[in-house]
Amino acid sequence: MKWPNPSQISARAFRVWQRNFSIYKKNWKISFIPPLLEPLFYILAFGVGLAVMVGELIFNGEHLTYTTFIAPALVAVAIMYNAFFETTYNSFVRMYYQKTFDALLATPLNLEEIILGEILWAATKSVIAAGLMTVVISLCGFFECPGALLLIPLALLGGLVFAALGMICTALVPGIETFNLPIFLGITPMFLFSGTFFPLQNLPEWAQTVAKFLPLTHLVALVRGSSLQLFSGELWFSLLYLLVAALLLIPLAIALMVRRIVV
Repeated sequence: MKWPNPSQISARAFRVWQRNFSIYKKNWKISFIPPLLEPLFYILAFGVGLAVMVGELIFNGEHLTYTTFIAPALVAVAIMYNAFFETTYNSFVRMYYQKTFDALLATPLNLEEIILGEILWAATKSVIAAGLMTVVISLCGFFECPGALLLIPLALLGGLVFAALGMICTALVPGIETFNLPIFLGITPMFLFSGTFFPLQNLPEWAQTVAKFLPLTHLVALVRGSSLQLFSGELWFSLLYLLVAALLLIPLAIALMVRRIVV
């Protein structure tokens, strides 16, 4: 496996982003509906149903309603889902079935730029989804400004991490049906055990240790801390974790995809 050379990548990668964005604009109404309605469904279900049973909880020394606690996690989960599924199913379809990558290679673009453009577009979808959800949840009174404004750069960073993870899966799976395995073994456990629906302190000590290695744990912590303005020193570690993960995973994803397509 050959590590990508930065000199092989130029601003032409944004042409891939531009191509995907042009397709997105044709179906933007369908794409806008889930981020607008999903938080309302969750808030209705948890705020009216489960929150009555749970009551208030203490998080970082603050008393929070259960709905207030999970609202930021909904945004973090949306960031993960939008980026990961874009570079798994959607990228695989463009690569294998639609032969979009082959068509792009007929242009001055090289393979490294195509893969990077795919990752950048997936991160952009995370930003769009996070922005829409933030507006809806803020109107419901669960987010506070100016902390909520930090969710946009956090969505970009988190989107890059999960887009790279998705692209790595695309490089490794033998067929589209095999995506069920990383989703079952990776995405679903993160969705459940990354501090999304309950504080990590409720887990056994060994499970807390495992959760600290999961990228969604750190994204949830950053989104929750920013949107609720519950800042702490631990958030700097979470930010560093995601930055390092992005810097490592993006080149790895490009290298693995080049190996898959070329070999």
